[in-house]
Amino acid sequence: MFSVKELVESSTTMSVPSNYVCHKTPEDSMLYYETENIPTIDFHQLTSSNPNERSKAIQQLGDACRDWGFFMVINHGVSETLREKVLREGQSFFDLSKEEKMEFAGEKILDPIRYGTSFNVMVDKALFWRDYLKCLVHPHFNAPSKPPALRETVEEYMRKGKEVVEELLKGISLSLGLEENYIHKRMNVELGCKVFVINYYPPCPKPELVMGLPAHTDHGLLTLLQQNQLGGLQIQHKGKWIPIDPLPNSLLINTGDHMEILTNGKYKSVVHRAVVNTKGTRISVGTAHGPNLDTIVDPAPELVGDDNPALYRSITYRDYILLQQNNELDTKTCLERIRI
Repeated sequence: MFSVKELVESSTTMSVPSNYVCHKTPEDSMLYYETENIPTIDFHQLTSSNPNERSKAIQQLGDACRDWGFFMVINHGVSETLREKVLREGQSFFDLSKEEKMEFAGEKILDPIRYGTSFNVMVDKALFWRDYLKCLVHPHFNAPSKPPALRETVEEYMRKGKEVVEELLKGISLSLGLEENYIHKRMNVELGCKVFVINYYPPCPKPELVMGLPAHTDHGLLTLLQQNQLGGLQIQHKGKWIPIDPLPNSLLINTGDHMEILTNGKYKSVVHRAVVNTKGTRISVGTAHGPNLDTIVDPAPELVGDDNPALYRSITYRDYILLQQNNELDTKTCLERIRI
């Protein structure tokens, strides 16, 4: 396997190899909104003992999930020190020698630890300008043994992130008119599958020719995301691409396909992509929080009725991940495959 990091470090030319040149679709060239105000959720208010404060935050959370599928969380309690450390240790992993990184290459989609490049080199028509490390971190924790501090850092980061996501899921349940532990119980979140991903996007001499990751949605209920100082995340909203410039010390959250399935389309998963730049390496750290792998996911009966029929057929979380990861990453095509 030849990583993008190796390619950049070994190349003295200003060209992009032809197998990385992406065919751009009309959707890729959509106009940009530069000044949209992304929804912001104050975690203090969401967990407040003041019923009015909490009720207002739950309303804002529901609106964000319905209208955007994306929001920023402030006052979340995950320290800046820890967030910077996980980015730094992520960089240290990619700085290991090729031989050391290949110890964690993995072979199968649901291997506990998997280092790789692009998305799925077996099906990608063009390779993406991205290397990655993926770890299944729940219900059983897995992380590389190198570099030495990575495992402990990821474990602490996951513990803090779990607290944030679990409160968000309670708020989302309430925003849907359900009891606050509804999603936890129905999706077996306590034994849920969490996939931790570090994405490494090196600088590119011709960023307009390549994609870090193309337009896609995430599997799972919610994805928690943070990035280093170099932006590159863009979300699709009302037919436009919106570059995300997060507030200082905020965490980014997007809704996944299984939130859309569970809510019968009321809260839709957001289409997003990653673009690269000429300036430097962008690192993002994402955690997909999903149901247990063997949980059958279908629309909640409480959100289905005569005037609102079920939109999606039942499928286990495991089968959905395998379906998505074994095919091209292409907007919402995986979700369309299970649409009734």
